[in-house]
Amino acid sequence: MSVFKVRIPISRIGVLIGTKGEVKRIIEDKCHVKLDIDGSSGDVEISSVDNGDVLSPLVAKNVVLAIGRGFSPERALKLLEEDMMFEIIDLRDDLGLSENDIRRIQGRIIGREGKARKMIEELTGVYVSVYGNTVSLIGKSPWFEVAREAIQMLIDGRQHSTVYKYLTRERKRIKRLEMDIWKKPDGV
Repeated sequence: MSVFKVRIPISRIGVLIGTKGEVKRIIEDKCHVKLDIDGSSGDVEISSVDNGDVLSPLVAKNVVLAIGRGFSPERALKLLEEDMMFEIIDLRDDLGLSENDIRRIQGRIIGREGKARKMIEELTGVYVSVYGNTVSLIGKSPWFEVAREAIQMLIDGRQHSTVYKYLTRERKRIKRLEMDIWKKPDGV
């Protein structure tokens, strides 16, 4: 039996549980796990309830962490879909960043009235959440890598216009590759 322990912000416990326990129940049912939630510490224990899929508790762990990092339950539950990827970028990991530096970077990633985050999400289909000292992503490859690179460009201080051009160029490139996959070879 697999058991995972994670801690999420206490302020996100209510979202994880949901109205009348609905979100908790959905995660437990779909992932075949039991969630033991400590509302006073933010600790969540995830244990498998049967000897079925060994990956289900891992997926449930990521869903819990995603909710803890600011994603809505609907977006976090996208991790149940095949080939979905999840990453948490901790801005404190960059050496020498002050709290003001972190707030400035968060503002750059979100953009004025949410424009930068919205552009990344619309051009890549990857969900982005800025919460606490973290930036988190949920999406599918190859778009996931493009969104991650766009976020890194903003962290590194690149101009928003440069990032938007990168996103547009990569979107065209990936769409072209996808079209090439579906073309019939000559003579067939």
